[in-house]
Amino acid sequence: MGVIHIDHSGDPRVDDFRDLSTADRRPDRPGGRGLVIAEGTVVVSRLLASRYPVRALLGVERRFAELAGDLAGLDVPQYVTSADTMADIVGFHLNRGMLAVADRPSPLTVSEVVGGTGPIAVLEGVGDHENLGALFRNAAALGVGGVLLGPGCSDPLYRRSVRVSMGHVLRVPFGHLTDWPGGLDDLRARGFTIAALTPRPGSIPLPALREHASGRVALLFGAEGPGLTETALAAADHAVRIPMTAGVDSLNIATAAAVAFYELARDG
Repeated sequence: MGVIHIDHSGDPRVDDFRDLSTADRRPDRPGGRGLVIAEGTVVVSRLLASRYPVRALLGVERRFAELAGDLAGLDVPQYVTSADTMADIVGFHLNRGMLAVADRPSPLTVSEVVGGTGPIAVLEGVGDHENLGALFRNAAALGVGGVLLGPGCSDPLYRRSVRVSMGHVLRVPFGHLTDWPGGLDDLRARGFTIAALTPRPGSIPLPALREHASGRVALLFGAEGPGLTETALAAADHAVRIPMTAGVDSLNIATAAAVAFYELARDG
């Protein structure tokens, strides 16, 4: 183990990193590798500090030097190569000059996801990888205790989501609500108030939510565009809207989530 110099892109020891633009498009689906891929020293550092079992690293020498403290005592292959060889292996030029791959640990249960403090986010139909990554980054910044994924959500551990989240998807606990929308009843039994974010008229203005929910809140978000289904809205305790200027009917989901997370953190 330790530092291994790679001189040519065909070396089979770096196959985990090969042709990432096509080979790992959807790791959660049949045929996908199922690997977690971190890009750049900041995200790799967060991967190294996470519960995800690291398999190997690949990068240029100066990026390894930047991570020297994080790598001390790490007993996995550290493949050092040139920028050009790395580009040939990966399939594109990587400006960040550092990659790491890890296996997926056992999924967290709902109890493990909601067992902390603070609000949680519950998602329905959030299929855009970048929106999902941005939402996890906002969740980490604003004290959200966990994220639960309902039907139609994309894989938070897809490479693009991990990158956009700046690695915080590896830090914020997440799991799946397989019973939909029945799983919301389970959250309610655990003491959560279910608040569905929607711009529809008649919804409670977000700043007034605490008048209706004194304990922990599960914020329910729907897909970009169509929003939450009628089934999900009917299963919530309250419909909540973010007050906006006339003529603007909605916000990007990651932005809306950040506003809601901040409001609850401010009132906490």
